[in-house]
Amino acid sequence: MTTDTALRWLGGVPLFDPSQGSTVIASPGQGPGWWVGAPSALYDRESGLTYLYYRVRKPRALGRGGECRIAASRDGLNFETVWSAKKDAFGSPSIERGCLVKTPEGRWRLYLSFVDPADDRWRIDLLEADTPEALDPGERRKILTAADIGGEGVKDPVVYLLGGLYWMVVSYAPGRPDATAAEKAQMHATADVYNTGIVKSHTGLALSPDGVHFRWEGDLLSPPDTGWDRYCTRISTLLYTPPVWTALYDGSGSVEENYEERAGVAVSLDGRHFERLTLNGPALISPHASGSVRYVEALRLDTEIRYYYEFALPDGSHELRCSRVPFPG
Repeated sequence: MTTDTALRWLGGVPLFDPSQGSTVIASPGQGPGWWVGAPSALYDRESGLTYLYYRVRKPRALGRGGECRIAASRDGLNFETVWSAKKDAFGSPSIERGCLVKTPEGRWRLYLSFVDPADDRWRIDLLEADTPEALDPGERRKILTAADIGGEGVKDPVVYLLGGLYWMVVSYAPGRPDATAAEKAQMHATADVYNTGIVKSHTGLALSPDGVHFRWEGDLLSPPDTGWDRYCTRISTLLYTPPVWTALYDGSGSVEENYEERAGVAVSLDGRHFERLTLNGPALISPHASGSVRYVEALRLDTEIRYYYEFALPDGSHELRCSRVPFPG
């Protein structure tokens, strides 16, 4: 593992020791299934505030992903909630990761993934307003669905504005035309295809000139046939240090590790084709319980990177942490 004084580099960025991070949002309960995390971080230069999106989850028997929040902070560590929404506002069984973006025109956007109550498949919608506090689930609009990509689910958006285009990196479940009748019946019975073992979790890309109308570009990173990450390779953040794109991704070896992924590293020279560097095991783990470190978000500032991530605790719950690493821009 790494420390602030002895950093380990993979790709073009320094990593960190997850066990040395600071707690920014405590777990909502004790034991497996009590999680807070799936963060998205944004620094607003106009206000000098760091904004943090995250979701709060209970064990499946108590209601799964029930609420998402946006909090603001002066120092990036101590946050106060400025907005929240519950899954009932979306008529959904569960809310998952979202991505907070401020457009060049000053508009605030939240790209949010949730289970579509119409077909029990994960989808991504957009909430937009003049301020984070004004985001209204009732005025959301569709961005990307499973049907749009010919797949079984699409979720966990990571959105960047690059070269005049909005790049949206997503977790997607590809279609299974060869699925048996029993598999087809089971695929969406629990409203979470990723937790069935019938499909794997891949990473794909969609592009848009306006951040609203996206064109599906296809795969960025797929699980290998063998290895510790053969079930899931879900990119959670991207950092560009020319000429290298470095991606941190959530990896797992089987459906039994779903919800308890650990972090790997992949690199690319074009942002389109990624190669894994962590072939023999994850780069970042927790010393506790499942070892999960997942949904790592990298917020690059002028002199440091702030890594926000979901971290497994000894009792099996997950909290949201931050590790700060010096990195002059």
